[in-house]
Amino acid sequence: MRFFIVILSLIILMLPGRALSVQIFEVSVDINTAQISTTDYEYLEQLGPMIKEYLESNTWTEDRFGEMERIRVNMQIVINSVDERLFTTTMLLSSERPIYNTLQVTPVLIITDNNWIFEFGPNHNLLFDAFQYDPIASVLDFYANLILGYDYDTFSELGGEEFFRNARRIADLGESTGSGWTTAGSRRSRSDLISQLLNPDYADFRKALYQYHRHGLDLFTQDPDRSRDNILEAFQMIHQSQRRTTARYPFDLLFSAKHREFRAVFMDADTERRLEAYNMLITIDDSRISEYERLQR
Repeated sequence: MRFFIVILSLIILMLPGRALSVQIFEVSVDINTAQISTTDYEYLEQLGPMIKEYLESNTWTEDRFGEMERIRVNMQIVINSVDERLFTTTMLLSSERPIYNTLQVTPVLIITDNNWIFEFGPNHNLLFDAFQYDPIASVLDFYANLILGYDYDTFSELGGEEFFRNARRIADLGESTGSGWTTAGSRRSRSDLISQLLNPDYADFRKALYQYHRHGLDLFTQDPDRSRDNILEAFQMIHQSQRRTTARYPFDLLFSAKHREFRAVFMDADTERRLEAYNMLITIDDSRISEYERLQR
């Protein structure tokens, strides 16, 4: 069940004009057409606003979100090539959630999809249909549920299960098309990612998302030392999950989004905690040792 800040939510409810809303996402979409001639494709200007409207207006969950709880989503779609109305694109997607007791946000998911292919023309309509595959809408549905799964996992232990299972069903529907859902010789497709997240061997990884955000970042302004201790426990949970698994896609996404934040959290910690964080981070994310070496000062 979605909860962010119960007391804050009650306060918001009591303020005029601040009722909870069905809108979950605050979406920014940028369409990059630098690699193609746009003379014949002026209708691409419709795509960004259409995606924004689709993601913001659909009812993705029965839970209600206050304005301060909404998930910020940034999407850049790079048009790599076009054949008549068939577009081959790369999508760069990120989501953020607020940090309790602050005006700051934290990145939760940063992901690149290198294989999004779809047809798009003038007067194209996006319609939500959970049982009918659409090359644009179904991919948006998948990522909306993926983002929600990650977000809910940060607020309650394994809280995103429902959304990850929704994403799995969409991936099953999409796999028959063969476009972007599976990748030969790789374990980094949409289907691979959601399969890994739902694998019980990754349960400690997902529990670490909750431990890190809810018992770490959200408590930081109240008790930095306790927050850091809880974050160190989250690192241990990630390590336990790594020892049980071979596919690294979820871990790589996490470290890509969080490595600077992981380091920053411990920069002003006491020497013992700083060095413990350093030793854990170079173990679970050995590709960024130089980033974490600043903790050894």
